[in-house]
Amino acid sequence: MSQLYPLKFNPILKDKIWGGQKLKTLLNKQSNLPNIGESWEISDVEGDTSIVSNGSLAGQSLKELLETYKGDLIGEKNYKVFENKFPLLIKFIDAKQDLSIQLHPNDELAAERHNSFGKTEMWYVFQADEDSNLIVGFNQDMTAEKYLEHLENKTLTKILNFDKVQTGDTYFIEVGRVHAIGAGVMVAEIQQTSDITYRVYDWDRVDDQGNERELHNDLAIDAIDFDMPDNFRVTYDKTENTSNEMVSCPYFTTSYLKVTEPLKKENKEDSFLIYMCVEGDAEISANGVTESIKKGETLLLPAAIKNFEIKAKDATLLEVYV
Repeated sequence: MSQLYPLKFNPILKDKIWGGQKLKTLLNKQSNLPNIGESWEISDVEGDTSIVSNGSLAGQSLKELLETYKGDLIGEKNYKVFENKFPLLIKFIDAKQDLSIQLHPNDELAAERHNSFGKTEMWYVFQADEDSNLIVGFNQDMTAEKYLEHLENKTLTKILNFDKVQTGDTYFIEVGRVHAIGAGVMVAEIQQTSDITYRVYDWDRVDDQGNERELHNDLAIDAIDFDMPDNFRVTYDKTENTSNEMVSCPYFTTSYLKVTEPLKKENKEDSFLIYMCVEGDAEISANGVTESIKKGETLLLPAAIKNFEIKAKDATLLEVYV
């Protein structure tokens, strides 16, 4: 069995009705798709499994790596829970237009209805046009009755909370919370491995054939949590050269790491580490292998690697583990 090292994967690019070209122009993703909405950086979603792009394991899928390396790849405790299923889906998203108003079901509903995990997620805004918004939650106390009335009357946007955003703003999107990424915003998204989304309103948008996208209001009404507090904005420290925890939940922990000098790091978690580069560029070295990572790139450090080094003059990384 060959030795594990810092792994990179080929991005899986998704054409979306609301997508743009920033993933290509700003993040150098190679594609001829007209509206690139998402770059799936690390994925084990059925039919969209990531393929290693670097080193001796190049060409192998994430699924094959899991079957071969098990706990050495994702951590022993993670392997006991998830077995040959990678627990996170890591993306960069470019919204040229507003995404649909949507929400995600919890683990219980997702398992029962879709044989899937739920979809708890977080967003880190790493580019936002002037005056662009995220929609998160409601702007007033909400009941199912009041919500349905607005849905019926096509006045849903009157009760939604619009937040103006800028680089560095971070949001924790729990299952059951109504949300949407607004036009002009690019985010790094960290989420459970799930592609289950309930669309409730799509701005009456139609595709080239004049068709509206499917809505899931029958499924959504049971999945919305109307009593959720407005605790979705994340505050965090930005101390340089140290991991500043942003979000910690049962599904993932994400920290903000600004690197301005060489850092010797130790992975004390029984987990893989993921580094998403959201600004600048860095080098990560482990087991005699040095891999560069620049803005818009993602790297997976297998759990078996306990000591490694990060070198950068000025890079901002999101550090993720389970």
